[in-house]
Amino acid sequence: MTQDPAEQVALRRYALISEAAAPWLRARERGALVRELAARTHQLPDGAELVVSRNTLDRWIKAYLERGLDGLKPMVRSDVNSVRGHPELFEEAARLRREQPRRSAAHIAEILLARHGVRISERTLREQLLRRGLDRGRLVGDVKVFGRYEAERPNERWIGDVLVGPYIPHPRVAGSKRARLFLLVDDHSRFLVHGRWVTEENTRAGQHVLRTAIVRHGLPQSLYLDNGAPFANAAIDRTCAVLGIRLIHSRPHAPAGRGKQERLLRVIRERFLLEVETVGIASMTDLNQRFEAWTDSYLNARIHSETGQVPRLRFQSGEPSPVPDQARLRDAFRWSALRKVTKTATVSLLGNSYQVDAVLCGRQVELRYDPEDLSQISVYMASVRYADAVPFRIEHHVHPQVPQAARPTPEATGIDYLRLVQDQHQRLAGEPLRYRDLPAKERS
Repeated sequence: MTQDPAEQVALRRYALISEAAAPWLRARERGALVRELAARTHQLPDGAELVVSRNTLDRWIKAYLERGLDGLKPMVRSDVNSVRGHPELFEEAARLRREQPRRSAAHIAEILLARHGVRISERTLREQLLRRGLDRGRLVGDVKVFGRYEAERPNERWIGDVLVGPYIPHPRVAGSKRARLFLLVDDHSRFLVHGRWVTEENTRAGQHVLRTAIVRHGLPQSLYLDNGAPFANAAIDRTCAVLGIRLIHSRPHAPAGRGKQERLLRVIRERFLLEVETVGIASMTDLNQRFEAWTDSYLNARIHSETGQVPRLRFQSGEPSPVPDQARLRDAFRWSALRKVTKTATVSLLGNSYQVDAVLCGRQVELRYDPEDLSQISVYMASVRYADAVPFRIEHHVHPQVPQAARPTPEATGIDYLRLVQDQHQRLAGEPLRYRDLPAKERS
């Protein structure tokens, strides 16, 4: 799934400010968090480190609260000069790194832009510093930071995970497929917010569980997920950014705070899956119905051994969380893809063809869509929305990653043609063939 480069920058910025951008924070609380974030060294996906000034953080937070995710996208500057012809800037960057080894490449680039009006890409600057032996990680050393072990109140943090289950007969393929349980648990109360068994471990299955949980129980303040493919992707990043959820990924080989989740999975294996394997389950529908009944009557209703309270009651003791309006919820769970508009003002997506505004011919546009309904496509260019795409040829109505249970199924007619043929054959086999029953042309 291709993302708009400007939106990728916005998602990275939101990941840095999400903790301090919560709308319910008071000014004093937000100020303390911003000071803490400005003093912190942030780890980038490529392993580089970044320090962001307080003024920059305040500007990002203000832009996000006013305009949402679009406010965090970088502004296109027409007055930025090229770095060519300014080799002395790399020497100045080296002096800035030697002066303060904790300065990140991004921060040094901002200093050079403010001082000289010349923008140098973060990657280019990092490579130049590395060639001069000024690698930040080697100069400063690694600093490990671990989050708090347990949330203080309900809906402060949800933990997501996937449990691999038994093989279940599958109606659309020969044989069976292994079931996988996507689940979300409230960290404070140990309340299972929502869980669903599916046959495909992909991005949309995780989003489907998250959306159902939000509709039922409101928005969490943060979401703690592992680094597996269903949870570490641009789609879930965008969902959390649009809804104002702080997304946290556990560190590889050091999953601090996930011990509670492992204990929960062990309970599910020993007290639910063991019985499933004993009696046998005929379908995924049956598996989900039994799991929902077991969760409501036992898992969320028993006294938890660590908290000493019933998970459901402990979860309900907190303040209710807000549920976003339908428009915002739909936008948060849409996907996007970049496409180039042809000379005939058409674009293609997953084998489908769409007609777009003629002024977009030859331009690259962003298509935003609901994976469960490919008939409606919103068209954007440079964050400006144009007329929706008009379906020209539709071969796929849903994205291949959409769980089978969520796909629309045609209404059954109840007609078994082969059974009718078989019954007619048996009737004819029991009766002698008479001459008068033959068609006239076959009597001669």
